[in-house]
Parts: sequence; C-alpha cells; structure tokens
Amino acid sequence: MRTAIIGAGAAGCFCAITLKRRFPDSEVCVYESGTRPLAKVAITGGGRCNLTNSFSGVRSMESVYPRGARLMKRALKTFSHNATMQWFEDEGVRLVVQEDNCVFPASQDAMEIVLTLTRLMENLGVKLIPNHRVTDLQDIMSEYDNVVVTTGGAPKPSGLSFLDSLELEKVAPVPALFTFNVDDKALHELMGTVVEHATCKLCGTKLQSSGPLLITHWGLSGPAILRLSSYSARLLAEKDYKADVCIDWLGEQKEQETVAELRNYRDNNRQKQLSSVYHTALNQRLWCYLLQRAGLAPTKKWTEVGDKQLNRLATVLTSDTHHIAGRGTFKEEFVTCGGIALSNINPGTLESRRYPGLYFAGEVLDVDAVTGGFNLQAAWTMGYIVANSIGRENKEKQA
Repeated sequence: MRTAIIGAGAAGCFCAITLKRRFPDSEVCVYESGTRPLAKVAITGGGRCNLTNSFSGVRSMESVYPRGARLMKRALKTFSHNATMQWFEDEGVRLVVQEDNCVFPASQDAMEIVLTLTRLMENLGVKLIPNHRVTDLQDIMSEYDNVVVTTGGAPKPSGLSFLDSLELEKVAPVPALFTFNVDDKALHELMGTVVEHATCKLCGTKLQSSGPLLITHWGLSGPAILRLSSYSARLLAEKDYKADVCIDWLGEQKEQETVAELRNYRDNNRQKQLSSVYHTALNQRLWCYLLQRAGLAPTKKWTEVGDKQLNRLATVLTSDTHHIAGRGTFKEEFVTCGGIALSNINPGTLESRRYPGLYFAGEVLDVDAVTGGFNLQAAWTMGYIVANSIGRENKEKQA
C-alpha cells in the first residue's frame, strides 16, 4: 500500500505516524513545500505549543468551532482531547493544563512536540520530501493508492489551485484569527493593559465574546477579541474590516447595576477625586481614559458629578464603542476559515465522495476554531481518523 500525504503540518505528520504504525510495511511519503516539517507547530502558542484544550467549560461545539462544529463533534468521539493528551504522554511528553484550560508541554517548548513527531516519523520509516510543491494533485493520485491532503489553511484562493483540476466545491478562504486596529492614540498609550473579564460585541449583530482583553499599540487584542474575530471572520471580510465593536469593560454587568455602583462611589467618596476611586476590574490608567471618554476630568471630585454624568460614565463602562479601522495579525496562530467544502467529504472517514482514495484533514477543510488549542486538536483528530479510514479500506481490499 502506497500513501502520499501532501503537507507536513500537524494533521499530515500525525496521519503518517498513525498509518505507519498500523501498517509498518506500507510506503508513506509526506510532501512538504517548505524546508522543514511542522513549521507552524513550532511557533504556535508563542513558541510553547498549545497542543490541545481540556474542553472544560466548553458550552457547545459551535462556541469553539465556528465552522465545522458538527463534523468535529462526531470526530472527537473517535479521537478526543483526552486521547491526544494520553498519546503525547505515552511518547514521553509531560503536559500541563493551565487555568484557562489550554494544554502545553511542561517544558513550555514547542520544539519538544516537533522533535517527538519528527523522531517517530524517522524511526517508523516515513519518507519526508521537503521543498516539493505539488502543483496538480491528479499527478500524485495516479502514483499512489491513497492521497491525503493536509496543506493547511490557504490565505488566498490561489493556495488551493493545485486542486482545481478535481473541480471540488470550495469556500473562499479568509483570515479567522486576528486583532483589531483602532485609531485612538489615547487608547494606544495604554498598551499592555489587560482587562481579565471583558465582553466584546460586534455592533449591529448578536456576535459577542467574553474573556481577557489586551490593549496594544495598534488597538485591541487578547482572547476575547480573537474569539470575536473568529465568530465574525466572514462578515468582517465582507465589510473590508471596517465595523464597530462595543466593549463592556466590566464583563457582563448591566448598565443599571453600574449606575448604582457609581452612585455608591459618589455617596461614600464625595471629596475624593474621580481618579482615586474606581472598579477593581480596571487599573487607574484605563479608568482615567474611560472617564475622559465620558467627558469627565479625572481631577473632578465625586461630589461634583451629577446623575446625567454618572449615567454617561456607566454607558462608557458597559457599552464603549470603538471603530475597527482594519485587522491586525495574530502571529502565534495564523488561521483561515474556508477551504474545501465539507459537502465534498464523507464525515465519518474524511474521504472524498467523488474520488475514492482521496482524503482531506486539517485546516484545508472548511473547519476552524477559536484560539486555545482547538485548531491543533482538530488536526490531531482528523489525521488519526484518515489513517484509520485508510487502514479499514486496505483491510477490506485484502479480504
């Protein structure tokens, strides 16, 4: 049995290892357009490799897989996050689960994951062919019994051009994890400020996300923003990344609750300056910025603040609107939504409905996730499923 895997990323390498372990005598060749395998894995999680997530607190599969949730719900029953963690620990990789449920190697070094996988590939006899860009998949399909496409997300439609001759349905790819550019110099001066429990909403929609928010020298970032960018990826692309984002700096606190809290501040701190009494969720610099957004001088005394001003401040604290002037990048995890439409494949085997022996796994499919290790988990899971699907097909042919 001869199998070609196109793309030496997480899904491709994991598929190669799983397949070669099941069929040691089979030939498994991995074609990679770059100079080395697993280049993206090496930089994910800031070079620490957030390889999966504990899934604790995940309300629904749709909340972490905006596209492909149904497929992933089924797929994870075959190879789950627990199976992934056990797999790596069996290979000698100690893991740690952070408070935010992200799973990392205890070494905090992505190269431990890369070297574990490349060592296994070498020991098992997987043939890696670097610096080889496949331009027409049908040429490869004529040479091998099975072909697995694991080329990852393509930022431009041209990235999938090697599949054109197959005439498969595609979903136009667009970026899915990115930061927001905001033209506000006063905000930029707060770079490095983190609000642990903010809620961000795309104005005019029901799309929202909660979690840590990071202010940067170009605008807004952090898990809450990245998650919102994933939910609204296609909509923002259609708007050329020009839209308004509404921020509740206090989490999901209602405006009336905030008004009552501010009145309490005023009643108990009449002779103090506004800058000296503020919500514990905010630091003083951000508080003063928000006071000015509400038209209040930080040096003003609480006794001088009227009810209308309190109401205006409460609105800023719970519904602060900023204009998104464009998208930034998230260098730790570049993800696209779009790719090969899921209607092309059998969801149980990930095999092409039209071309027997052709499989797809990973981000080349129209499956993507929010940040937190979910995208890599999809890669491990789908790579495993394809390897087992090929194995079953091979056994049936031999029988």
